[in-house]
Amino acid sequence: MADDKANAAAYWKANVRLITGCLIVWALVSYGFAILLRPLLAGIPVGGTDLGFWFAQQGSILTFIGIIFFYAWKMNRLDKQFGLGE
Repeated sequence: MADDKANAAAYWKANVRLITGCLIVWALVSYGFAILLRPLLAGIPVGGTDLGFWFAQQGSILTFIGIIFFYAWKMNRLDKQFGLGE
């Protein structure tokens, strides 16, 4: 019984660590690059516009989709590691 609780606690800790990393990337891209760092990125041309605008429009959406696939991939590996696979 104690082994199950320790296994569950380790699984939850790994899951929270993964969620925290994804949220940090999300915040960095959506708030950092698109809003706070936009003046610094204004001089870098990408697709006919500056990099800050690109991150605010297309870049953040592509990053969010990438985060979803990354999270699903890592959670599948985490489930297998802790014996919770389908």
